[in-house]
Amino acid sequence: MRPQVVAQVAVSLDGRTAGFDMDLARFYAMATLWQEDVTLTGADTILAQESLVRAAPRSDARETGPVLAVVDSRARVREWDALRQLGHWSDVLALYADQTPARPPDSTTRELVTGYEQVDLAEVFDVLGDRGVRVVRVESGGALIAVLLELGLVDELALLVHPVIVGAGQPWCGTTGVTLRHAGTEVFAGGIVWSRYCVS
Repeated sequence: MRPQVVAQVAVSLDGRTAGFDMDLARFYAMATLWQEDVTLTGADTILAQESLVRAAPRSDARETGPVLAVVDSRARVREWDALRQLGHWSDVLALYADQTPARPPDSTTRELVTGYEQVDLAEVFDVLGDRGVRVVRVESGGALIAVLLELGLVDELALLVHPVIVGAGQPWCGTTGVTLRHAGTEVFAGGIVWSRYCVS
């Protein structure tokens, strides 16, 4: 059985995911609502924070908690051990495709290989569901979430809208034709709005 998939994203009023100070404390406080088994992100999201990951204090992986799964068809992520030792996740899982470049032979990172040139996200969710995963929370920029929406793989979309206009860059999600049903809205101090939608 496929797990429930929740896409969570912080955006500006003009739909940007970068170029503003995100309320990280609120974002991660809201993330605890789902008690996910897997946190799914894309390689671009990890690579954008790679220097911070390298410099972050290290600790042991959590004994319990979500697994960080990274869609990395081109094997660009290198800081797997550092990600594992951030203390946020119990383990890391590299999501590769058949044609993903060779990995170091001494790699200790768990892998799930699906698809030919690109990771087959539907198959990933099927395999995760077979392994007992109930909830996947997607924490990524627009590209991965747009693909998941287009494939009909998102059950809930949660937006943390910040009262700022960035004006530059691409909107977070370029997909169209997705039917959303409003599931709730909450307004916080400073004009931050939390909106949740079920994807039909």
